[in-house]
Amino acid sequence: MIQRGNPIPSVGIKLVTASGVEDTTSDAALGQGIVVLFSVPGAFTPTCHLNHLPGFLANADQLRAAGVDKIVCAAANDHHVLKAWAEASNALGKIEFLADGNGDLARALGLDKDFSQSGMGLRYARAAMIIREGVVDAVFVEDAPGVNASGAPAVLMALEAA
Repeated sequence: MIQRGNPIPSVGIKLVTASGVEDTTSDAALGQGIVVLFSVPGAFTPTCHLNHLPGFLANADQLRAAGVDKIVCAAANDHHVLKAWAEASNALGKIEFLADGNGDLARALGLDKDFSQSGMGLRYARAAMIIREGVVDAVFVEDAPGVNASGAPAVLMALEAA
């Protein structure tokens, strides 16, 4: 699993923003400034949709006040699904979405998790990280169901303590 001090790997992804969808690489999308990346098992899934994403939306201004340049949500969904989720959540313009449909970045980060028993296949583990100029500064991975260690309040506390 990626750790503090590791650079973000370069993997092809689709980035969903308020201006559209662009083909890019993970290191290009996450490599400048202070970035908070949070990963979810799936767009529109109950905990992701009702707890994880809304927490980052509610705390977006506080995260930016703490120095964050960009907030990005990663999921092993295609860009069409992530765009629909971003629109349905009124998140476009506040949060960018990293579509990793094949889970290539999830595997490269060591955040891949097998949800086959639930019929969901390979997904991201629920996690968050603080990235400074393309290098991981902190990683928060949930060790139980729910949103605690990887939620916006925990990330905000870590930023304020730094």
